Amino acid sequence: MNFDPAVFFGALTSQGFRDGAITAIALTVVSQLTAVAIGLVVALMRGSGYRVLRAIGWTYVWIFRAVPTLVQLLFVWNALPQLFPALIEGWFSPFLAAWFALSLNEGAYMAEIVRSGLLAVDEGQQLAARALGMTPTSVFRRVVLPQVMRVIIPPTANEFITMLKITSLASAISLQELLSYTQQSISITFRFAEYYAAAAIYYLVIVSIFMAFQAWLERRFQWTSQRGEGGRLATTLRGLGAR
Repeated sequence: MNFDPAVFFGALTSQGFRDGAITAIALTVVSQLTAVAIGLVVALMRGSGYRVLRAIGWTYVWIFRAVPTLVQLLFVWNALPQLFPALIEGWFSPFLAAWFALSLNEGAYMAEIVRSGLLAVDEGQQLAARALGMTPTSVFRRVVLPQVMRVIIPPTANEFITMLKITSLASAISLQELLSYTQQSISITFRFAEYYAAAAIYYLVIVSIFMAFQAWLERRFQWTSQRGEGGRLATTLRGLGAR
């Protein structure tokens, strides 16, 4: 069976592929944003002076990094409703289940990324800022966070792209995203090459856009860190810490 360009372009311009791509992008964005928030909290817990908080943070990272993502998706979609009957209701959609599972899974990886960023900040700068009378909140917001962001942007963007591809696993719980629609179309037409090629084009375009945004964000934040108020403060505090 030869490659049929008409089938390929028909799939590429179909409403189903566009809707599937939008669903995949939406799931990626909400899951990654939630994971960043979770990762920040867990990273702070792992660096806490309280042993219980450190243990909770370590356990969370251990569990969600060890268990395969597909198992977590299937557990949330199939097992949680048995444990919590309220989830049997219609409001618990495949999108919500995928969001919940992927956010928790990615949160464990983001916790390690954020923790590495926190460890990269010179402790002398924080001590110097406290000596100048800054509150702990101000120290974190004006001294620590700008430098942490500059460190974690590249790996976070990489995780974002990985998340986009992992959303294809949500087809296992009946979420109508890009891969799910592709497989449904193939089951009807048996045109594997054309539909998989169209799906690959969609992923290539989406990832390319996100990579361009990552490059812009890195340049923008580097400029802000070097020339903005936070960058000047960090430079001053670095000098004070050195003394």
